[in-house]
Amino acid sequence: MHHRFSPARVTRRRFTGTASGIIAGTRATYSRAGAVAPSERITVGQIGLGSRGFNLLDSFLKQPECQYVAICDVDRYHHRDRAWGRGPALGRDPARERITQEYASEKSGTLQSGLSVYSDYRELVARSDIDVIVVATPDHWHALCTYEALQAGKDVYCEKPVTHLFAEGRTIVSEVEKQKAVFQTGSQQRSDPLFQKLVEITQSGVLGTVQEIEVGLPPGYSKPQGSTTVTKPRADHDYEMWCGPAQKLPLMQARHHRWWRGHRTFGGGVLMDWIGHHNDIAHWAIGVERSGPTLVETIIWQYPDTAIYNTPEHYTIRCEYPGGVTSTISDSNRIGLKIIGDEGWVYATRGRLNASDHRWLEGDYRINGKGLPHTAAHVTNFLECVRSRSECAAPAAVAHRSITPGHLGYVSQQVGRPLNWDPTAERVRNDDEANVLLNRVQYRDPWIVPG
Repeated sequence: MHHRFSPARVTRRRFTGTASGIIAGTRATYSRAGAVAPSERITVGQIGLGSRGFNLLDSFLKQPECQYVAICDVDRYHHRDRAWGRGPALGRDPARERITQEYASEKSGTLQSGLSVYSDYRELVARSDIDVIVVATPDHWHALCTYEALQAGKDVYCEKPVTHLFAEGRTIVSEVEKQKAVFQTGSQQRSDPLFQKLVEITQSGVLGTVQEIEVGLPPGYSKPQGSTTVTKPRADHDYEMWCGPAQKLPLMQARHHRWWRGHRTFGGGVLMDWIGHHNDIAHWAIGVERSGPTLVETIIWQYPDTAIYNTPEHYTIRCEYPGGVTSTISDSNRIGLKIIGDEGWVYATRGRLNASDHRWLEGDYRINGKGLPHTAAHVTNFLECVRSRSECAAPAAVAHRSITPGHLGYVSQQVGRPLNWDPTAERVRNDDEANVLLNRVQYRDPWIVPG
């Protein structure tokens, strides 16, 4: 059975005139505007309905060529880190309401459809009528959800960082290639015209020889970001499943919704939260997005004065690249990305672009007559590639390489020495201890490491 977008792509989905499902045991009629016929819409299932999950939900709902048929979260209802009842409502029930309201408000293109709501992602992945799966879970779940979705023949949009651990990343890159899947990492800066312009300026040669790169990321958590009182899970929140393959730490606000990445059990701190953005653009600009540095060393690594978190508050990772280019990834750098050559510099952060020569910033100015083919909005780019079977703006192989210096920074700090990195083999040269640490993955029973 062949995927409707390309005879070369196999899927378990057989396309019919309607998509079927359930909403809390009932059926509903949705309207869906747009010229795309119901039978030709890309069907979507999403795992993870927290704050970032809702951002993605809203982005996909704006796309007339796709249709939600299933959602999943272990939490029925919550308010992230806010006091109960305050701020946006998140979780399964609010997501179901959002989708129902959005589809009911459309004026044309009526589609008989239902929405299935799950608390176990495996039930969603097993659905044969889903084309793409959106993964918006905490980092420690990225690899398992993505791997199983790929094995089930789905295309995947996964939030950054593409995986929590280095070896997981290699597994996902391999599985994407094996399945010939379309994969988009949620590193949306790749689709931002300002960052694309920075890449265009750098690659045009007007900066001269690139010498130095400053990747500026926010500092880590200096103190507990919420209550440290250990609590019992609510009846409608499956904390056992929320922890999943990770160690089951005592439940507290300071390590749960929003703040989970402060502990290595669940995430890589603010460093790994942001490195997939600004360092990703740095790699792209200097042409090493499928390679990487040759040396990585941790210069500064300061933990916060609290036992609640074990990720750095302050950090500086120094990298060396072929051609004599050096970079620092640091919370002491100005947030954003600055690329410095011997004839000029360019700097970008969200919403702002600057350069040593302001002519380069003019909208109609083409440096040396060159320009990048600018991509569409990130979600739009993904859906276009699902149809065309083309590579997305932020494929898994590139996203994995973008965060590798962060993984190596953790290892360099642990062993206390610089790491000579072989970007082709993806191994530390002549350092067995570092390689063991880098590739260590341990899941809690009964979960099995992907691959």
